Amino acid sequence: MRFNYKKNRPWAENLTIVMQIGLTMAGCIVFCFFVGLYLDKWLGTRGIFVTIFTILGVIGGGVTVYRQIMEVIEDSSNERKKPDDRVR
Repeated sequence: MRFNYKKNRPWAENLTIVMQIGLTMAGCIVFCFFVGLYLDKWLGTRGIFVTIFTILGVIGGGVTVYRQIMEVIEDSSNERKKPDDRVR
């Protein structure tokens, strides 16, 4: 059984958007967590930077995901407003 991209295009595009959003959020959180962990080890503190940077990762990831969603919504609304080239 072969995947028919033309038939399942909207479904596949939505799946890629959801995966991109999830990976972006997780990436921001994990990156900030390890930065905080490194700073805690370097400065000898007990988890204060892990906590601060994890919170910053959640906030930064949320902002980035929001921008991605708004870009997708804007692109889909522009496609609906674009006149069809075949009709003249």
